[in-house]
Amino acid sequence: MSKIKKKVKTIKIDADKCNGCRACEIVCAGFHSTPKYDIINPARSRIQVITHRLKNIWLPVFAGEYTPAECMGRDIYVIDGKEYEECAFCRATCPSRDLFKEPDSHLPLRCDMCEDDPPQEKPLCVQVCLNDVLIYEEREVEVGEEESVDLAEVGLRSLIDKHGFDTLVDTMVRIAEKG
Repeated sequence: MSKIKKKVKTIKIDADKCNGCRACEIVCAGFHSTPKYDIINPARSRIQVITHRLKNIWLPVFAGEYTPAECMGRDIYVIDGKEYEECAFCRATCPSRDLFKEPDSHLPLRCDMCEDDPPQEKPLCVQVCLNDVLIYEEREVEVGEEESVDLAEVGLRSLIDKHGFDTLVDTMVRIAEKG
């Protein structure tokens, strides 16, 4: 198997600088609304700021891959005197929480680095962050041959996990008969 070079785009987070303004959530929600910037619903944002106001905790987290399994980790971490639940660091869309799911369909959301139409030089959340909490980085890494991810399959698997296979098939049959 030959190695290929792949450009990896990441956003580094300096949580100690975050003041919880949530501008990143708002611009992301607007960019991903249809039509763009028509509706600002933070639940559609691919970045969420996890907060605990009484302890002055603000932690931006990006949507990652979908996983059908709930994790077993419920540990608490203390970083610079602040407590964080292990779940707060998790980027996965999973059945145990509503974070990073489309509010109407419950399909999983995933950060796309604002590469949609029109593509952005840097993700919009990085562009609007006034405190330099979000730092955009690109680097090349060698990887094996890349598997393509079928987003339709990911969405269908998520719906099967939530509603069951039979319910999904029955719904698809009803839609096909109408259309």
